[in-house]
Amino acid sequence: MSTPAAATEPANLMEAVVSLAKRRGFVFPSSEIYGGLNGFFDYGPLGVELKKNIRDCWWNDMVRRRDDVVGIETSIIMHPKVWEASGHVAGFSDPLVDCKVSKNRYRADQLFWSPIVIDGTIHGYVSALENEKTTEELQAAAELFKRKKAIVGTLAPVQPKDFTEATADEVAKIPSPATGNPDLTPPRAFNMMFQTNVGAMTDASSVAYLRPETAQGMFVDFKNVVDTGRVKLPFGIAQTGKSFRNEITPRNFIFRSREFEQMEMEFFIHEDDDWAKWHRYWIDWCTGWLKSIGLPASHLSEYDHLKEKLAFYSKGTTDIMFKFPFGVQELWGIAARGNYDLGQHEKASGVPQAIFDETSKKKFVPHVIEPAVGLDRIFLATLCAGYAEEAVTDEKGNTEMRTVLRFSPRIAPVKVAILPLLKNKEVLTDRAKTLYKKLQRRYAVFYDEGGAIGRRYRRQDEIGTPWCVTIDFDTIEKPGDTFTLRERDSMAQRRVTEAELFALLEEQVY
Repeated sequence: MSTPAAATEPANLMEAVVSLAKRRGFVFPSSEIYGGLNGFFDYGPLGVELKKNIRDCWWNDMVRRRDDVVGIETSIIMHPKVWEASGHVAGFSDPLVDCKVSKNRYRADQLFWSPIVIDGTIHGYVSALENEKTTEELQAAAELFKRKKAIVGTLAPVQPKDFTEATADEVAKIPSPATGNPDLTPPRAFNMMFQTNVGAMTDASSVAYLRPETAQGMFVDFKNVVDTGRVKLPFGIAQTGKSFRNEITPRNFIFRSREFEQMEMEFFIHEDDDWAKWHRYWIDWCTGWLKSIGLPASHLSEYDHLKEKLAFYSKGTTDIMFKFPFGVQELWGIAARGNYDLGQHEKASGVPQAIFDETSKKKFVPHVIEPAVGLDRIFLATLCAGYAEEAVTDEKGNTEMRTVLRFSPRIAPVKVAILPLLKNKEVLTDRAKTLYKKLQRRYAVFYDEGGAIGRRYRRQDEIGTPWCVTIDFDTIEKPGDTFTLRERDSMAQRRVTEAELFALLEEQVY
């Protein structure tokens, strides 16, 4: 039996993950034969399975296995007044910076700069795009500037700031990352909503928008759910679905794209309820759920938004952060939004959103806690956390490298691979196909009879299949009708019966 050595991380983990995602059919660039379209991606045969499994796990745990959350599905295109009331038409924007020479565009809050200070005097400026080594890049650029200019003196450490903090005088002196010269425009607001037209006319009366978030659909349907869903406070409304944002600079593969899928829940509470208690509850619940699908605790952390940077109506927002190869970034946001959203729609539509409280005998507009997460980001996090390369030594002392995706069985695209030892022995292939058909009724399984058994194991390791079942001659010739069950991570093998295999899957895949 082969044994794995300690896993090693490739020099460029992100590059390895992107390569595997394309090679094994997880993610493809959209419209690739026409050169692709920046910020859009297609999910391949394994990708749609992984995505569906993550979505289904979230839905089962968030909605079906709870008594206080119901689900809905709202339209991608809603009445444009929805987005006026929510503030998206006026304020859903990012600060945009143009390079006047290269025509490149940057988000101002992702473009960093620093003065070059030598012996207390500013001699110039350096700039760099946000990444995990932004400060090091700025420092290196400042040191290069000092050498090239042959300036004598002590260079102070750089002080990174984003471009929104630059004064008009500084904007005129900060170099563009594309040209190295001060060719940048001052920041300006850029609305990220995709605009479209509804109906035959293409004038102002037909303007509509692709939704930039799923949340507003739940607020707009709040009264419908209350009137039909037999719900009582506290309760939640959940939905999953596509959202669209015309990002200035899509980046880091599927982390920030222009079309993405959200999984959001609005949890409504009494206006006098302890919002901080519920906020903490949902932070802990979301963290626990991420661990339940295989994300390691070592990669997770929390970031509390500074009070002075919160929206005026927000009581508090905490992000669950994940350590991606390109740095620690937001994965899941949990916001205490007060009753702002329902209040805005009540004001704009004229339709009351208050509900009657039997205890206090008064009406009020409920407050809300909002856990909102991007499905595509969780997809990427599972790929990054699960990817490993390790040396494997067989019983003869031969060593080879294997690539493995250590997916949790809950989300693995393929749960079990059925492998007859030889493809030219009908007694083996017939038994294997019988088992395969039984498993196929309940699980995503894969049948493979081509190539050496070791090579077939490696193919399954690389796509994250937790178990392989080999139908061998002992299955046919010895009593007990047992198979060889091979576990992906340890590569350990043992004999199991069909009943034991189904019991294992019932326990691990839920």
